[in-house]
Amino acid sequence: MSRVTKPVAIPSGVKVSQNEQVISVKGSKGQLQMNINSAVAMTVEDANVSFTSVNASDKKGDALIGTVKSLVTNMMTGVTNGFEKKLLLIGVGYRAKAQDNKVDLSLGFSHPVVHELPEGITAETPSQTEIIIRGIDKQKVGQVAADIRSYRPPEPYKGKGVRYTDEHVVRKEAKKK
Repeated sequence: MSRVTKPVAIPSGVKVSQNEQVISVKGSKGQLQMNINSAVAMTVEDANVSFTSVNASDKKGDALIGTVKSLVTNMMTGVTNGFEKKLLLIGVGYRAKAQDNKVDLSLGFSHPVVHELPEGITAETPSQTEIIIRGIDKQKVGQVAADIRSYRPPEPYKGKGVRYTDEHVVRKEAKKK
């Protein structure tokens, strides 16, 4: 049996339901829904979710099984544990402050940058140079982190900018006369 076609175990406290091509996952942190492609069939049995291709000869369905399985697994993880991304601000005068559903950033521009957070995403600033973004939807958390990083990505000469905590910036040597 292929690893892709192995059924996914449903964690305790999580309820998975299906209405035609809409998958709904409900847990302690919230509820997520997703439309799956019509080429993939999902079945919920006991405490497992399995995925198969609708047509055995359909290559598109076979290719999408792993993707859909990964997305549903991420949904289950999100409603039980949630996801988080950590960002660091490196540079003189670079600061961040989280308020309600927005993050105020001072990134060396002549104006402050205010980033509005989408519904279901929260931000926390344990210090002025750290931002922690949390939510149950992995895609939204990653997108918000990427949007904040895009205001001032790390530059290769001094390393200034917004970066992920686990990101390694390759530094360049300055020009020599």
